[in-house]
This record gives sequence, C-alpha cells and structure tokens, in this order.
Amino acid sequence: MKHFTCVRDIPNLPAALALAKEVKKTPFAWDALGKNKTMLLVFFNSSLRTRLSTQRAAMNLGMNTIVLDIQQGAWKLETERGVVMDGDKPEHILEAIPVMACYADIIGVRSFARFESRTYDYNETILQQFIQLSGKPVVSMEAATRHPLQSFADVITIEEYKKTARPKVVLSWAPHPNALPQAVPNSFAEWCNAMNYNFVMTHPEGYELDAQFVGNAHVEYNQAKAFEGADFIYAKNWSAYAGDNYGKILSRDKAWTVDTAKMQLTNNAYFMHCLPVRRNMIVSDEVIESPQSLVIPEAANRVVSAQTVLKMILESC
Repeated sequence: MKHFTCVRDIPNLPAALALAKEVKKTPFAWDALGKNKTMLLVFFNSSLRTRLSTQRAAMNLGMNTIVLDIQQGAWKLETERGVVMDGDKPEHILEAIPVMACYADIIGVRSFARFESRTYDYNETILQQFIQLSGKPVVSMEAATRHPLQSFADVITIEEYKKTARPKVVLSWAPHPNALPQAVPNSFAEWCNAMNYNFVMTHPEGYELDAQFVGNAHVEYNQAKAFEGADFIYAKNWSAYAGDNYGKILSRDKAWTVDTAKMQLTNNAYFMHCLPVRRNMIVSDEVIESPQSLVIPEAANRVVSAQTVLKMILESC
C-alpha cells in the first residue's frame, strides 16, 4: 500500500481487520519495523485524537515523529499557483512539500474543506499536492472529503461490539452551531458500504451527501423510523453539499439531537461519535454517558487503525 486516503487503498479489507486485531493485542510486536524511519505529521487544522493517536502509532512501530503545525510555528503557505506573493504568505506549498519530503519517510496530512469552492475541496487539492510533489507515502489524517483513519477505527469498533453478522448501522445528522465538513459522514458511509452493513442514513432534506459516498445506503428522512431496530447509532453533523448551498447551515433543529427517547427506539443500540462532540446538541448527556456509549473505545481504536495502516505502508516500502 503506497498511500492511504480512502478504503479503496486497502488491498484486502478483511485481512486489514484481522491485522488490526493482532495490532491491538500485541502493539509492540513490530517495534523494529520503523527503526531509523521518520513520520512527519503536517496539520493545517486543529487536532487532538488524530495527532496523539497517529504519533503514538508511529512510535509503537519504532518510528521517529515530527509534528508540524502550519498555523503555529511555521511560515504561512500559499497554495495557489500563479499568485503574486505580496501578502502575508512568504512560502509556497510547491517548494514546502519537497522540502518536507527531504526530512520524512512517511507524511501524514490534515487539511479540511475550505468551503470556498466545492470543486477545489472535492478534488482534494492539498492532499493531492502532497502525493504528487513529495514522492513519499502519504496518509490522510482527514482531508476535505474523507477521514479514513477515523472510519477505519469506527469499523474496528463495530466489528468488536456487533451482535449479529450484519448489524443495522444508522448514520444520523444532528444539529451544530457551525458549518462542518462532510468528511466524516462521507468516509463513514464509504466504509459501511464496503463492509456491507445494513446501512441507513437519516438527515433533514437538503443535507444529501454526494452520491458516490451514499452508495447502497438507504436514506430515510424520518429519524425515528431510521432508528427502529438499529444496532449502532452514529451521530454527526455536516453542512449542505448540493449546489449553491455547499458548506451552508440549513437547519439547527434540536429535534434531531440524539437523546434517550430516540435510543429507546433502537435494538439497545450502541452510540458512536468521532469526537469532539457538542453535548446536548449532537447528543444528550444521558446517552453519551450511558453504558451503550462507545465514544471512548472508538477513540482508543484510533491508535489501532493508524498503526495498522502504517505497518502496511512500511512493509510495502
């Protein structure tokens, strides 16, 4: 595996999940694999779980790690070609990326959607520049359209806790004060489709995702109906995707907040969220603090997903 940007980059998903089990059981079994190798983690956006888990995963494999926060302690980067650089950005990404590549064996990149242009975001412009210009394996630590390390951890968690071979998994939109990217729901949907779960998406009208990510999911606009018989509820906010509404908030309707009454419609479902979470907007205190909440085990599995991916890349180099 050369790069990791989406589920399709994994050659064999069942084999990767089996490997993840081994990684979780014996995390230091391959601590010589990354000896004398360096991973550079480049953050254009804030992070807690992704930064800590990916750094820990690399260290478990014996790698050195360097963390670069583009917004703090680094030159501001111009990302557009043809721009007269007479503003506050003294360095161009076209030079910065090859320089970064001189210092690293694997590069992780975190760069969110900007909501200035749907074409720019959905072409994954920043991520693709790293892939094209670095000459090194690149791992997406969340890009404009996907968050594959999160989704891999989500699937690992579902596989650990599922009680039936093909669980009903519901991705539910929930309200949020800010306009958030579609990366997590896009990615989660893509991975659930790849796993062939009984996958349902529920959201208000106008929040439809790009069809390539919806895939075979059943879209249900009635949240209560969607929750019926569910084994897992994954709550997440996202902004609108379609047309001129791209990146906009169309609703803050708190009737969509996941609470105890809604969870009682399910098959004693587990609650999932990628974190950070806005309590009593996305989910009530009672639900996220309940025994059915998997948000902490899910977060812990971020080390497992990252280490599995890095192991596969190191073995392919």
